[in-house]
Amino acid sequence: MILKDLSLVNFKNYKGIELSLNPKINCFVGNNGQGKTNLLDAIYYLSFCKSFLNPLDSQNINYDENFFMIQGTYQRETKIEQIYCGIKRGQKKIFRRNKKDYEKLSDHIGLLPLVVISPSDSSLINEGSELRRKFIDGIISQYDTSYLNALLSYNKVLSQRNALLKYFFKQRTFNQDQLDGWDLQLVKYGDIIFEKRNLLITNLSPVFQKYYLQISGGNETVQLTYQSQLEAGDFEGQIKRGTVMDRRKMYSTVGIHKDDLLFQISGRPIKKFGSQGQQKSYLIALKLAQLELLKNAVGIDPILLLDDVFDKLDEQRVSQLLELVNSNQFGQIFLSDTHPQRIEQILTQLKLDSSVFEVNNQEAKVRV
Repeated sequence: MILKDLSLVNFKNYKGIELSLNPKINCFVGNNGQGKTNLLDAIYYLSFCKSFLNPLDSQNINYDENFFMIQGTYQRETKIEQIYCGIKRGQKKIFRRNKKDYEKLSDHIGLLPLVVISPSDSSLINEGSELRRKFIDGIISQYDTSYLNALLSYNKVLSQRNALLKYFFKQRTFNQDQLDGWDLQLVKYGDIIFEKRNLLITNLSPVFQKYYLQISGGNETVQLTYQSQLEAGDFEGQIKRGTVMDRRKMYSTVGIHKDDLLFQISGRPIKKFGSQGQQKSYLIALKLAQLELLKNAVGIDPILLLDDVFDKLDEQRVSQLLELVNSNQFGQIFLSDTHPQRIEQILTQLKLDSSVFEVNNQEAKVRV
């Protein structure tokens, strides 16, 4: 899959820009704060209907304008796909494929598979389990619509069950029959989600370890472990046994919404025992494994976004990463960096097909 051209109007710091893109590697270089990451974010928008930096659409509109527009032309296998995203302040987001509006944005997810590696990935290690669950969900949802539907249904049921628990507590009443109806639905959707998450991590883990070995040069061992209450089985029974606790806390204490991923290096938590370079290598390997898994699942090459990935990596790890990027297993790649000479030197040494765009505030021009 190839993004052939990209057009932005009033998106973040860009009043208007049109880019013709290289089918292999596109580098956005320039000083900090010039808009390199914003270009990557626009590409992300076209795949996921949202920003990977700011969840509020209105805050991605240029500060003195009332709307933004992103358009991209893709070659997906033998077909040309025209994708449009338009947002006006105070109005519903418009997303179109080949000039036809989507009824549900979720119908678009998976059409244009994409993986992004960015400094914000560190939150996967440093913050709570919700972000790690979203990471899992983001992978599976790109190739399995039934999973996305089950996840959306589970979250709706969970919200309703929690609302009922709060009602019981405040009204000092309780009705087990009412709760049972929601419990059955939690079990129905939760079992589906657990099985698919468990299968994902089983398949992802050896691929992840392979990439970490290549990036690190084999100096450390790493582990990726899926943790879920449903591993013990009998989800319905666990819910029943947790009812007393649920009533006291006014929310559901058992379910796949408590799942987590354990990130370890040499058997210990990488958050506490991994250096910055090791943590970054861990996350890069994880994302490259995600890309390979997506490629095998959907049968096309996902787009890879690399946002400032060379920071905090030693020369050996940078070299190993670039060798991976140079291989034929990757499709189209977009990367940002603050050192144009370094990037151009590397691209020349590896003889890579590429375009380098110098980004300066509202402009991005090809370096000659």
